[in-house]
Parts: sequence; C-alpha cells; structure tokens
Amino acid sequence: MPADRHFDVLIVGAGLSGIGAAWRLQKQRPQDTYVILEARDAIGGTWDLFRYPGVRSDSDMFTLSYPFRPWREPEALAGGDKIRRYIEDTAEEAGITRHIRFGTRVVRADWSTPDARWTVRTAGGEVYTCKFLYGCAGYYSYTEGYQPDFPGMADFRGLLVHPQFWPEDLDYRGKRVVVIGSGATAVTLVPAMAADAAHVTMLQRSPTYITPLPNRDVIADLVRRMLPPKAANRVARAKNILLTQAFYQVARRRPRLVRRALRRVALRYLENPGYVDEHFKPRYDPWDQRLCVIPAGDLYTSITSGRASVVTDHIETFVPEGIRLESGTVLDADVVVSATGLSLLPVGGIELAVDGEPIQVGGRATYRGLMLSGVPNFAYCIGYVNASWTLRADLSHRYLLRLLDHMERHGYASATPATPPGTGRPLLDLSSGYVRRALDTFPVQGDRDPWIVRQNYLREVLTTPRADVTRDMVFTRRTAPTRKEEVVR
Repeated sequence: MPADRHFDVLIVGAGLSGIGAAWRLQKQRPQDTYVILEARDAIGGTWDLFRYPGVRSDSDMFTLSYPFRPWREPEALAGGDKIRRYIEDTAEEAGITRHIRFGTRVVRADWSTPDARWTVRTAGGEVYTCKFLYGCAGYYSYTEGYQPDFPGMADFRGLLVHPQFWPEDLDYRGKRVVVIGSGATAVTLVPAMAADAAHVTMLQRSPTYITPLPNRDVIADLVRRMLPPKAANRVARAKNILLTQAFYQVARRRPRLVRRALRRVALRYLENPGYVDEHFKPRYDPWDQRLCVIPAGDLYTSITSGRASVVTDHIETFVPEGIRLESGTVLDADVVVSATGLSLLPVGGIELAVDGEPIQVGGRATYRGLMLSGVPNFAYCIGYVNASWTLRADLSHRYLLRLLDHMERHGYASATPATPPGTGRPLLDLSSGYVRRALDTFPVQGDRDPWIVRQNYLREVLTTPRADVTRDMVFTRRTAPTRKEEVVR
C-alpha cells in the first residue's frame, strides 16, 4: 500500500462534523496521520449541497458553530452561504484542507482482524487502509431525496422541483408556486420565494409546531461589546444551550403548556384564531417531531401580507394546471416544490464487513451513540434531534480521541464494543415520517449505559468527558504474539 494511502485515522466527509473531527485530531494527537475522503468537490456537506432559496440554519449559530472558533457574524440564524464559508475558513486556517481528497466517495470498508486495519474502497476504484475509520457523512442520502409518487405527476404542465436538487437557473418571479410540506425546508422556502413569486401556497397534510426567533441575539450582541470574542461566544453559547434544553424539557413534561404558548405566539402574528387552529395546531405533542424555527416570524408575516398562504388538505392528484385536493379544490401552479423530506442513509451508505462477514447496521446496538456492537475501530458521528448538531458531534470527537489515547497507552490494536444484553429502542426518537421510513436501517439503543443515547447535552457535557472508555469494550493487544483479549464490563 503506497504511503499516501495508509493512515492512522480516515475520516469520511468534509462537512461540519468532518472538519471539526480533523481539528480536534490535529490538536490532541498531532502524531497521527489522517485523511478526509469527501464525495463532493467542495467543503461544507449539507451546506454545500442545499442551495434552495433562503436555506439557513434552524439552530442558533453560537451552538452550531465550533466551540474552538467563535461565530463572528451578526446573525444568530445564518444563511447557508455564510455557514459554508465558515466551515471552509476553519479548514483553511487550521491547515485541514490539504488533507482532503475531493471527489472520493467511500462505498465499502472491510476490517481485517489479523491485520488490525480497515481496507476502504471508493467509487473510483481507489483503495485506502487505516487503523481507525470515522464516518462523518451525516445520516441522509446526498443522491436522492424522498419523493412520494403522487398520482398524475406526469400530467402537470409546470415545473416540479425537489429542494435537494434546486436548479440554478430556476426563475419563479411572478409565478404561482405551491410548496408541498410543512417541515423546516418548507417554512424556509415559503417566505424566501414569496418576495418574488406572484403567490406561494404551503400545502400541508397536517400542521407542524413553529416558533419565531429573532435574527439577532441581543444578549450575544451585548456581551460581544463587553468581552473578547472567545469569552463572548462562550457566554452566548451557554445561554442558548440552557434555554433550548429547558424548553425541550418543559415541552416533554408539560406539553399542553407549550402547546398553548406556541398558539399564543402564532396569534400575535396572524390574529385569527380559526386560521391558527386550522393550519398551526398539530395533532402530536411538541418535540414528538423537530420544532421548526422561523427567523423574526418571516413565515407569519408573509401570510399576513397576502404574499403566501397555507392550505391543509390531502393531494388527490396532479392535474395539468396544478394540484387537485381531496376537498375538490384545485391549486393552480406554475412551479411545485416537493419539500417532502429526506431519504435517510445510515453511516453514509458505506457497506461494512468484518473478516468477510457483512455488517447489517439496522438493528445493531449503538455504543454511546457513536460506535456499533461487534464492529472494531469504527465510529460514526450523529447529532442531537433537540439541539444543534455540533454540540453532540464535538462530544463524540473528544470521546473518540480519549479512546485512541487509551489504546495507544496500553498497546491495543483494536477496540470493539461488546454486545449488550437487551436492545430495542430506535436510535432516532422522533415520529417524523422521514425518520419512521428508515428506522429498520438504523442502529438501536440498549436499556442501560453505555448503550443509551440521551438527548440531553447538559448531562452529556458533564458525563462524556469522564466516561469510562473501557466499559463494555473488547480490546485486542497488538504486541502479544498470540492475540489476547481484555473485556471490561
């Protein structure tokens, strides 16, 4: 194997997680060689892929940004282009960019116990080897979004677009637009397109919980004037973590209280109880599905201005002039945007095998939410469902580096999570359709630590840095003449 194809650590993905992992690795373990294999031709991951109008974060940037590099822009909820530049600048300043190999999509990884290494194969036929493999490619497919097969789609005379593959030359000025969906993408698209379209209709089967947040964080602005950038960022970050975690806990424990509060907020903007109850009163409890954020109430103001509207109904069929609903109403449309969700894909769609045996990720137990039972020297990065992705991603990076330090100190060649006594709970505990469609392809949780994924950053930020890296872990020594296992339970 050529020297430029073997590494101590191989990271898959050059998005928010992959760049953060590389930064931590360089800082804590500068002796390690590493490479980042990125399927696309640019840094950014999600923030390079999605280019639809108004694309932005739905988490505040003080928690979505890296803890080691303060967010210096004025917006608390930033556009996709600014987030992408932030990730690019982070990589460039740290010298990470030169470690990235673009246009290199990983398709398969095979672990060899005798060699204590992974052999990683790419779509282009290249072969790499590594001691530790870290998947930072997120959990949805970049090549396909979820598109229901609506009746009559072929009859529609207008343009049908999926937000994941937005045409650069799409001109919707002065046109009638229907956006199908009510999730984060839809509530972003509607006000962004309403500024130029003749009218935008958000067509939803059922309502989603929505909450407005200001574009600027007044407390962050204040502490920025008083403190150095890093200290100010820590204060803003801590404040937002406390607020979001407190809101989540209240929503889960007192759902009716939060329901009423969100309804009152909607009424302040829309001033029509009947309209709010028809279109913004979900059937499920808050945080059974991810809450949608609208900056400065932009969706509500687009509705009150008359440039946008909401229709809650089911699609009967597409017709040449638009969409006919089950109620019999026809929504005329020149452009239909199918914001119907993502196609989830565990561990970036990489085929895994251990000593020639294929690994079925679905149903396998997740260890601390970042490793898989029975799979040596492999981890994957996944964020919180109720807070910024980066919060959990950074905890995962730091935990893995502690594991690598432990392995080096004790001369271990591999670390393999054992099999827990009982499993069953889904890894992603949301009732959203895009999650439910893919549950059987994802790992499951156990019934005790370290096999439980707790959606609680305040707890994990205290426990994860001190977590026992040897618990329920099988280690293999690289120095012994015959391989000797140590199991700590």
